[in-house]
Amino acid sequence: MKKIKYITALVLLLAFAACKKSLDKLPQGVVFNETLETPTNVDAMVIAAYSALGNDHWSVPYTTMWAYGSVRGGDAYKGGGGTGDQSDVNAYELFSLNRVDIGESDGTWYRLYIGVARCNTALTLINGMNTTDYPQKQQRLAEVRFLRAHFYFLLKILFNRIPYIDESIPKTKYDTISNRSYSSDALWTKIANDFKFAADNLPVTQAEVGRITKGAAQSYLAKTLLYQAYKQDDQNNVTTIDQAKLQQVNTYCDSVINSGKYALSADFANNFLSQYENGPESVFAIQFSKSDGSPQGRVDAGVGVNYPMNVEYGCCGFHQPSSNLINAFKTDTKGLPMITTYNDHDIVPSADYKTNSFDVRLDHTAAIPGHPYKYQTNLVFAAAWCRDPATYNQFMSLKEVVAYTDPTFMKYPPFMSSSKDWPVIRYAEVLLMKAEALIELGRESEALPLINMVRTRAKNSTGLLKQADGSATSNYLMDTYKPGVNCTWNNDFARQALRFERRLEFAMEGYHFFDLVRWGIADSFINGYFTIEKTRTPHLSGAAFKKNRDEYLPIPQNQINYSKGLYKQNTGW
Repeated sequence: MKKIKYITALVLLLAFAACKKSLDKLPQGVVFNETLETPTNVDAMVIAAYSALGNDHWSVPYTTMWAYGSVRGGDAYKGGGGTGDQSDVNAYELFSLNRVDIGESDGTWYRLYIGVARCNTALTLINGMNTTDYPQKQQRLAEVRFLRAHFYFLLKILFNRIPYIDESIPKTKYDTISNRSYSSDALWTKIANDFKFAADNLPVTQAEVGRITKGAAQSYLAKTLLYQAYKQDDQNNVTTIDQAKLQQVNTYCDSVINSGKYALSADFANNFLSQYENGPESVFAIQFSKSDGSPQGRVDAGVGVNYPMNVEYGCCGFHQPSSNLINAFKTDTKGLPMITTYNDHDIVPSADYKTNSFDVRLDHTAAIPGHPYKYQTNLVFAAAWCRDPATYNQFMSLKEVVAYTDPTFMKYPPFMSSSKDWPVIRYAEVLLMKAEALIELGRESEALPLINMVRTRAKNSTGLLKQADGSATSNYLMDTYKPGVNCTWNNDFARQALRFERRLEFAMEGYHFFDLVRWGIADSFINGYFTIEKTRTPHLSGAAFKKNRDEYLPIPQNQINYSKGLYKQNTGW
């Protein structure tokens, strides 16, 4: 967080028993609950909970979710130095190689539950304070419950059936909490309740950048309810869509929209440039820092391997846009997405970005040979910057990286990253969540202007997409949906348009796979993707998505072992 000091080390001893006088003394370096119960120390524990947001690593990248949502969702290839480099992500990408003992899955589970534990510790301490001594009590409770809900949200979409532990459960009872104690729907309700409390008790604005606001809580509550609305059976099949939940999604999105606190950034690029971070479109963003007194700063280590291999950067070539995604940005002669036919013709071999027409967001999302890298006209991206172009093609991801001249950029050899924030929820998503709810409620005409707002902003975001001579980097042709002119806006088409718009707007931001699972189309989309993509890249040979299993990662075998068999494995594993 830019204006809040991070707590680099805070150890809480939850239980201490003494049987001799010599043990009755408080050892140095040990922090007891009664020691912490001061406003200053309680606030420190709250910041410790906040800091867990950015405590991921390139091997467990839960800030951007690129390994779990982009790679598994068909937006990206793993990248890197061949299939054996970070092989756990290769297993995710192919699905067929995924196992219950994957180390990255266990590491992600562990780190997310560390976040939950920090929140529960902070909540216990806050609850022990009175409002006279600690006037911020209710607000801090709301902030920390939001953070806990965020960690549980990620655990839920990754692993589905998870153990839910809050601050009311004593540590001695942890080993009695099964991952089947609550149904899938009940888990969503637990998460939603935390976001609801946060929405009811947080201010509209916060003096310190990075602290959670009412709008962030309302938006994340809407997102949770949207996921919960798509009811799944025990085999992960979507069986129905809860109309009442959709109405709630619409209501909470309206609260955010009508607050007047948010707007689409003037240029799509601004969402991913450090000089515009925490701008009008940022609803909830994870904050990072450098030169903050810690040895390597608090840079975004989760994307530390996602830079190209040229001399200005140097490592490590992961998270590369797939051919399928590049093709998805093509537009037809009307300037609309080619929703059903975009992948019939592969633009990649010809590299013809002048004759064909494209959605403007292409060059904000993918680094393409011959095009300026991160808007630097004097630094032109080349296929040779990719670490293994023979396996993973010739593109790189752009949104999570910065220019090497950017003041937020930092190398920690052999890796590198930046202190640029990462937007988890943008205002564009609020608009598209509302549009999705309206379409599933049969009110597609009301969804049309929301989708068109997002498209209009994208259409107008060409200012930075220039070559050194001032010409447009690609041939951009975009238009909004105009019923009776360039489309027939019925409910089925509106649903297709909304889903495609989400993919283009949030491409490479880490959540496409989870959209597919929510909609109940993961098996058909991913296996269709594999059928064609296998002909383009040999590394996908053998890849296959198994319906009623691969919608979720398996519960890590280590966690089942630690629970002494209390935890039950997910469906199909």
